[in-house]
Amino acid sequence: MCSIMSIILVRHGETAFNASRVLQPPDTPLSERGRLQAQAVARRLAGMSVGGIISSDLPRAVATAQAIAAPLGLDIRVHASLQERNFGELRGRAYDNLGFDPLLMEDAPAGGESMAAFCGRVAEAMALLREWRAATHGNLVVVSHGLVIRTLIERHLLLPADVSAQQRLANTSLTVFGAETPHRATLINCTTHLVGTLRDDARGLSGV
Repeated sequence: MCSIMSIILVRHGETAFNASRVLQPPDTPLSERGRLQAQAVARRLAGMSVGGIISSDLPRAVATAQAIAAPLGLDIRVHASLQERNFGELRGRAYDNLGFDPLLMEDAPAGGESMAAFCGRVAEAMALLREWRAATHGNLVVVSHGLVIRTLIERHLLLPADVSAQQRLANTSLTVFGAETPHRATLINCTTHLVGTLRDDARGLSGV
C-alpha cells in the first residue's frame, strides 16, 4: 500500500478529551486506550519500510511517535509546524456546548490562530515534509493531528477520482501519499490495525 517514496500521516492516539469531545489543551496526554491504539499502529508500521519519524511536539503526538519508533529503533524528530490549530481560550471547553463549530471558524479565537494562519503553517509544514522525506532512506512517518491531516488532504493531496476528503479522521488512522508532486494519495483514514475495543466508535471529537 505504500511505496519507497511515500509519506505516511498518522493521527495521534485517543486522549480523554477526544473521547469527551473537549477542545484540548496542548499538554493533553494519551489515554490508556490511546496508548493501546499507538501500539497497534506501531505493529502495522513495522512492516512498511519506515526510515524516519517526524512528530508534532505536543505530548499526545510525541507519545504516539515514541510507540512507533521503539520497535524500529529510530529516533524522533519533532517540529512545531505540525501542531494542531491553536484554539486559544476555547481550549478546555466542551465542543458541543459552544453553539458554533470552532473547527470551521475563519477568525482567530482569543489567544488563538486564524484559519488563514493555520493553513499557511500547514503549507509550510508540507514543504518541510518533502525535504525530510528526500533525506530519509525509506518511508517517512509523520505523527500529527486531525485538522492538520485534514488540511493536508484537502489542500495538498491528489485524491483518487472515487474518493473524497473525509471530515472525520480516526485516532491513529493512516493516510499515505507519494512524496513527489502531484502527491497522489493511496490510502486515506485507514484503521484496519484497530480491532475490538480499539476501533473508532465515531463518538469522539475528530480534528483536535
